[in-house]
Amino acid sequence: MAFPPAFLDELNARNPIEDVVGQYVALTRRGSNLFGLCPFHGEKTPSFSVAPEKGIFYCFGCHKGGGVVNFIMEIENLTYGDAVRFLAKRAGLEVPDDGAYQSQYKKKERLWALCRAAAQFYHAQLKTPAGEEARAYLQKRGVSGQTVTRFGLGYSPNRWTALLDVMTAKGYTKEELLEAGLLSQNRDKGTLYDRFRNRLMFPIIDVRGNVIGFGGRVMDDSTPKYLNSPETIIFNKRRNLFAMNVVKKSKREFIILTEGYMDAIALHQYGFDCAVASLGTSLTEEQARIIARHTDRIVISYDADGAGQAAAQRAIDMLSKYTDELVLTYDGDEAGQNATQRAIPMLERTGLRVRILRMRGAKDPDEFLKKYGADRFRLLLEGCENQAEYRLRSLQMRFDLSQDEQKVEFAKQAAALIAGFGTAVEREVYGTRAAEAAGLSPDVLRMEIDRARKRLLRQEKREETRREMDPAAAVQPFQRELRYDNVRSAVAEEGLLRMLFREPALLAQTEGLTAEDFSVPLFGRVYAALCERWQNDLAITPAALADSLSPAEMAHLTAVLQKQEPPLSETALADYLRILREERAKARVSDASDLLAMQRDLKKKKGYGGS
Repeated sequence: MAFPPAFLDELNARNPIEDVVGQYVALTRRGSNLFGLCPFHGEKTPSFSVAPEKGIFYCFGCHKGGGVVNFIMEIENLTYGDAVRFLAKRAGLEVPDDGAYQSQYKKKERLWALCRAAAQFYHAQLKTPAGEEARAYLQKRGVSGQTVTRFGLGYSPNRWTALLDVMTAKGYTKEELLEAGLLSQNRDKGTLYDRFRNRLMFPIIDVRGNVIGFGGRVMDDSTPKYLNSPETIIFNKRRNLFAMNVVKKSKREFIILTEGYMDAIALHQYGFDCAVASLGTSLTEEQARIIARHTDRIVISYDADGAGQAAAQRAIDMLSKYTDELVLTYDGDEAGQNATQRAIPMLERTGLRVRILRMRGAKDPDEFLKKYGADRFRLLLEGCENQAEYRLRSLQMRFDLSQDEQKVEFAKQAAALIAGFGTAVEREVYGTRAAEAAGLSPDVLRMEIDRARKRLLRQEKREETRREMDPAAAVQPFQRELRYDNVRSAVAEEGLLRMLFREPALLAQTEGLTAEDFSVPLFGRVYAALCERWQNDLAITPAALADSLSPAEMAHLTAVLQKQEPPLSETALADYLRILREERAKARVSDASDLLAMQRDLKKKKGYGGS
């Protein structure tokens, strides 16, 4: 819902951003701003800033930013409306409501209760004769009765209306069951039936303890093998992770990301209360942020097959934005080795600290734990190889170093590999190791590494030169969707907005300027909003625009406002306005030329006036 501007101003005033953020982040004053470790990505040096005067936060590491509402949306994983309600409750404010929002919240409460009752029904069914096959499967997988109870595992009977009949008898309507994703509907006949039938059931619970959906594993040859709840008003699979409700309460040094429910459950049963599973084939941006919020060390445990590795690479892409260290687990067979080698080029581009955990004799942590136990798995995690060690050892294993020809080829490839290592110390250490392995003099291999290093630096220089040929790239925003088409105008628009937020009275001097004069649509909308608020005598703050901007737009605006501000002067203001109008005039001429060209082309195609 759209909240009244006056209410939002009061909400922001009663929830000073430094007080709200300070409940989640330890902040230290540095000049006029406060700094701390970012709660949205792992870091050791504070890059997260709070500007109390502006009412905004910004992280120079992950580039998230916004007002106090945006912060609560991110940190508590809430929608905009729920974040406003959260802050209103904190400040003792009554939320102005036309009844729509209250009605929606009551509906959510009803569906939460329904899903909790459904989970209890499925759990009870697991203990009946009908659930024998599901119990046998769990026993075969080594899942204890205690673990079954802890995760509320259950069984959906192989009947069309088993859940429907029980829940309607409890007073829930068919419409509610359908809205909760517990029923399906025949498209032709319109009849309703249980969505989950003859499946081992995994309740999906959010971090607040609400049952929001289910995953179900089939007990026969039916397809799909795994079936999840559809998207509902209480279940968004992009914003939730299986077992995150348990992980949040645990003491953890890291989080293990697995592919499936059973993988996560097995780890928990062996004492690793730090395992979660994504609710689908690939990790989402929202899930990556949730994981990174709770740890700065992430273990990715995906299968070495094609699907598993495709998912792992997507996960690496996501998580590299939010953490400094990743641990990859692979089995020690050829498939696992190949999978690791495929992942390494991607990892090199991220700049992450990467360690490799090799599980010889097992395809995943579940199988390894059953064979060797938790202690040995813990030792593997503590002693896993770094990326350099792994790559050098893997390269060495491909050669028979008793043969002179292979020794020479190994030395060439090892030199090329080591030349890319980041520091001189690393190159010295691993160069000595490679020389010892091949039975060569360290000085000889060092010379080869130096030559390879020079070739690499020449290549990097050529690439840098090519980048310098496009000077506009240096001032482009981080979000690709907000890429600047007209850099000159965009830079002036940024400066103008910084001045207006700093001194709103300057809006009186921008008479005649319209949103259409801005080359960046976002900046045009922000300017229009500032004008409207100025006319209505409302607060001119970035936080006041939270309800009209998307999270990406708010983050970008915050980044713009965090840039160094020029001294306030009429000359600077006039320069910004002049540039905007000049570039707008150029754009109009260009648009007119393009239109004339299109008209000529059209005439030629139709035979009007064409030769």
